Amino acid sequence: MWHLLEPLHAVLYYAPESFEEAAALGYGTDVRWPSYFPFRAAPLGQVGAERVTSAFYSFSPRMVAEYVDPAWRIARPGDVLKARERAIDRAYRAIWGDRVDSPELAEAAVLARRAAEAANTAGRPLAAANAELAWPEAPHQQLWHAATILREHRGDGHLAALLIAGLDPTEALVSFAGIGAASADTFRSRGWGDEEWGAARERLVARGLLDEDGVATEAGRALRAEVERRTDELGAGPWGALGPDGTARLADLLGEFWVAVLGSGLLPSETTLGIGKV
Repeated sequence: MWHLLEPLHAVLYYAPESFEEAAALGYGTDVRWPSYFPFRAAPLGQVGAERVTSAFYSFSPRMVAEYVDPAWRIARPGDVLKARERAIDRAYRAIWGDRVDSPELAEAAVLARRAAEAANTAGRPLAAANAELAWPEAPHQQLWHAATILREHRGDGHLAALLIAGLDPTEALVSFAGIGAASADTFRSRGWGDEEWGAARERLVARGLLDEDGVATEAGRALRAEVERRTDELGAGPWGALGPDGTARLADLLGEFWVAVLGSGLLPSETTLGIGKV
């Protein structure tokens, strides 16, 4: 379900309609980060860089501060939330056309909302912040909102799994690169310098989790597998509430919409999430 829902959520950060809405607010659009950080952090309210760094976990604090410190001077969180609603409405309509009004999408939205409303948000700040927002009226926007709650619910749980594994923000990325989830260059897009990356690698080598070339050892692969197992376990609650039949039906309904988002060419071929690799 994560593999199906993540692209439906993440397309917000890459769609041209999102950049247009961000530009209208006053954000730069030469790269995606000036809009990514406020779009994702706006449900938390007018928070500072330290709290966003904490919630996002694997981004360099310097990178977060670069984009979050000016974000709320440019636009208020409430205006950012309205802009992202407009953006996903426009993006989905551009990708799916008349299918945004289909009975299949409406049914998918109902099921996804049921799962999202069953998510326990205790200890999950990003999931809780999104769950507290009012639900949009249109089914396709409800689907995005549900997908967002569910992905942040899973993401918050993933951070707990990383903490249990003793992987700090940089080590989380270096160890993930070590199992081939994505290239080191892709992970370095999160703002860490060569010295920080190298120091994290050295710490992981000292723990026996990486070899000298930065490739995961057997112990390193086992630890990352345990992180994924814990993440899935912590994210299973909404799907248990929806039940196997409802979950299977939602998966079937999402297929054509998932394929259309992937086929749009908007999403990068390689990301830091490891979809298809873990």
